[in-house]
Amino acid sequence: MASILVIDDEKAIRRSIKEILEFEKHKVDEAEEGQMGLNMALKNNYDIILSDIKMPKLDGIELLGKLTESGIESAIIMMSGHGTIETAVEAVKKGAYDYLPKPIDLNRLLVAVRNALEKNTLVTETKTLKKKITKSADMIGDSAAIQNIKEMIEKVAPTEARVLITGANGSGKELVARWLHEKSNRAAGPLVEVNCAAIPSELIESELFGHEKGSFTSAVAQRKGKFELAEGGTLFLDEIGDMSLSAQAKVLRALQEHKITRVGGDKEIKVNVRVVAATNKNLEKEIEKENFRRDLFHRLNVIPIHVPSLDDRKEDIPLLADYFMDLICGEMGMAKKTIQPQALEALAARSWPGNIREFRNVIERLIILGGKEISASDVKTFS
Repeated sequence: MASILVIDDEKAIRRSIKEILEFEKHKVDEAEEGQMGLNMALKNNYDIILSDIKMPKLDGIELLGKLTESGIESAIIMMSGHGTIETAVEAVKKGAYDYLPKPIDLNRLLVAVRNALEKNTLVTETKTLKKKITKSADMIGDSAAIQNIKEMIEKVAPTEARVLITGANGSGKELVARWLHEKSNRAAGPLVEVNCAAIPSELIESELFGHEKGSFTSAVAQRKGKFELAEGGTLFLDEIGDMSLSAQAKVLRALQEHKITRVGGDKEIKVNVRVVAATNKNLEKEIEKENFRRDLFHRLNVIPIHVPSLDDRKEDIPLLADYFMDLICGEMGMAKKTIQPQALEALAARSWPGNIREFRNVIERLIILGGKEISASDVKTFS
């Protein structure tokens, strides 16, 4: 059953549509003119709004514009006995889902309503899926170091300050970057990630700044770089310590002037991005070795956040084990296994050079190969 609002200044038409839709078990409200319909639409949450175009006070096209501007998610179907193809096209351009000519054909009305409801369902499902896909993993841990990072993220994320995240491989630097983005004012924009260590030095500039057609042998078409793709959002430069010096100079210019130039081009392009960088290297030592620019380091290092290794926060291992047991068993479609206190002690007793990444792999191995209740013996055998 859907909630539907019918807006028409002709009482007979309103009543006729209402009777048809109520026979189909829908809940139907009526409004006799545009302004009244607008007030009702903003006050109530309707699945579908059926509106005439020619009405006193506020006509249908004006009403459609106001409804669209308000951001309501109702599917809007326009109706008219005086309409033309141009009218229908204008209505759809302004956000109408469908257009019905008068006199209203019963079958056409029911098909339009059914299609609009299916569209609403698809939109809702898509939003739910996007939330599931884009939602970052929780930052697990009660240790002082993790609590400090969480507090810093809450303070720093809403600002435009650049952040430099340091820490060993697998410690969770990417997760910190994701949380900085999701809690920022740019959360609705894209989060574009670039692993500087994974891109050959001769391609990094093209990857970051894009290129013009013909700028090099394989440049068969114009291509936007990551700075442009991150417009309005956050650009995460992971392993920035591995970036070439020539690329560093261009990144510095982008940070200073908020402008970039594509490889092979001469046009300056304005960019509006927040840059968050991460590295597993000691950049101050890299500066001494002349592998990293000092001026770029100071541009990036406005807010430093250090992510501790797992060996430095072993008190978080019970929480991490429980989290990954729940997550991995859920992914495998099996009942959650339990882990003995002695097994947790065994996990805490060993070293974790691969940090959280290695820890997750070991928990997955224990779930697959260990007993129903994971024991210290399982940890010794399979970790």
